[in-house]
Amino acid sequence: MLVKSLALELGEHHVQVNAISPGAILTDFNKQHLNDSVKRDRLIGQIPAGRIGSPADITSAAVFLASAASDYVTGTTVYVDGGLLLL
Repeated sequence: MLVKSLALELGEHHVQVNAISPGAILTDFNKQHLNDSVKRDRLIGQIPAGRIGSPADITSAAVFLASAASDYVTGTTVYVDGGLLLL
């Protein structure tokens, strides 16, 4: 709701407000957990894309939102989760 509220408030000033919601992304923080093949395979089995995301997946979404390609995008959340939200 924060993103939507801010987008409504700031739209007249041509300010876009969006969010990125990451799913399972391999980071230093969770690397130890995901090195366990049983836990990793269980998680991957829940992700329609069939893989754990990388930081580059988040970067790609951020670059899109920062580019002119997203000039008409505001008030939304981009889910970068390999389809996990679908389940």
